[in-house]
Amino acid sequence: MTDLIKHDKPATTPSREEAAITALTGDAQAAEAGALDLASSAYATISRVGGRSPSQLLWLKLRRNRTAMLGLYTLVAMYAAAILAGFIAPYKYDNARHDLPFHTPMLGRIHFFDEQGSLRRPFVYGIIPVDPQLATYRDDTSRFPIRLFVRGESYRILWLVSSNIHLFGVDEPGHIFLFGADQVGQDIFSRILYGAQVSLSIGILGILISTITGMILGGIAGYFGGVTDFALMRSVEVLLALPGLYFILILRQLFGTGMSSTHIYFIIVIILAFIGWATEARVIRGMVLSLKEQEYVIAARAMGFSNSRIIIRHILPNTLSFVIVTATLSVPFYILGEVALSFLGVGIQEPEASWGNMLVAAQNNRYLNDFPWVLIPGVFIFVAVMAWNFLGDGLRDAADPRTLS
Repeated sequence: MTDLIKHDKPATTPSREEAAITALTGDAQAAEAGALDLASSAYATISRVGGRSPSQLLWLKLRRNRTAMLGLYTLVAMYAAAILAGFIAPYKYDNARHDLPFHTPMLGRIHFFDEQGSLRRPFVYGIIPVDPQLATYRDDTSRFPIRLFVRGESYRILWLVSSNIHLFGVDEPGHIFLFGADQVGQDIFSRILYGAQVSLSIGILGILISTITGMILGGIAGYFGGVTDFALMRSVEVLLALPGLYFILILRQLFGTGMSSTHIYFIIVIILAFIGWATEARVIRGMVLSLKEQEYVIAARAMGFSNSRIIIRHILPNTLSFVIVTATLSVPFYILGEVALSFLGVGIQEPEASWGNMLVAAQNNRYLNDFPWVLIPGVFIFVAVMAWNFLGDGLRDAADPRTLS
């Protein structure tokens, strides 16, 4: 029997050409896999970024601007405090203690320990007038704890909710002046909160009226051109040529005196809006001159849409990014306009509170030197104006079409 001898098949060594082909094939596969990974990551990035609307991109850019966000948070806090002024303020704006004029601020005189050093709930001492003419007082031995959610004078929030619950306060006959008292013994802290309702809301109402007016008139001038454009733009140039503050004072005097603060409030809004629409209209007109030549406007005109529909539905919405930025930057003008009128005595009248008429006491040199806390409303004016400017600058940078991507 023949032995079967099994021989293992010798390993064949690949030729040089086969090795080269294998190497090239492996490199091609690796390159293909890398390209697919790169394409996938690129597609995911495009999906994340490209899937966002322009408003979402604007918000993302605005959030990266710390200064703009600081301004936004500050404004939210100030407007929330103005809306809830009746609840936050311990007293109403016209509550006066005539025996305590120019009382010093008590924010740093809130006590947590009694005379024996024992820890107590926050309290203030009673006030004994020494010489009200010289605004000198001393503390009484009686203590008045600061209580939360106390009942006091009635108020309304947004003319809808009526209540008499205040965030904090002290029992009678105690009194608490966080920021001090004015010349008739009114609480400056409470009046600042109530004054914010006037000074801050005038900025919002005024800019809404002037922006809408400027957009409509600027859109009409730019779209129709010709005689309409000429007449509207010459009116704009006349308004812009007049000195703003003097023109505001002249218009205010035309309405006379003896009106209630409510009437004066709306008159100030109308005057400031009448002054402010011109700048908006001129810029909108220039934008409409370019937009009306776009293909979608020509198509809308060819489809027989009315001119008013084309202007309102197709042209003006494309100017909103600019309008929002300029409106934000223009709000301080309206706030300062009300402050100037009230400071000069032709705006909101006492006993109603506004930041402008609260600064009237600062016109007296003695008051300014001896009772510097009468300038506290000016601090809030400064903060509000700077906050609007910070937010406006941030919106302008975020809405820049060269970076909105």
